Amino acid sequence: MPSSPAHLLSSLPLGTRVVVRSRIDGGFTDALGDLVARDAGTVTVRTRRGDAIVRLETVVAAKPVPPPPAARAPRGRRQPEG
Repeated sequence: MPSSPAHLLSSLPLGTRVVVRSRIDGGFTDALGDLVARDAGTVTVRTRRGDAIVRLETVVAAKPVPPPPAARAPRGRRQPEG
């Protein structure tokens, strides 16, 4: 029998990059980032916008994800011809 998303989040090591989908009023929301804390009823995911505290009872899906791709080099300015 597959493990529940809440059980998965409880078993992953802190620091694991995860995506967590949870129920909110009117639909769902996702948190993508590093799992930085957890207690009996919540997990904290550090996203680019700050820490998202997610109640485990609202989690409908969760999984570990690979690290973000490396930043691309800035584009150089093109020199005018002629």
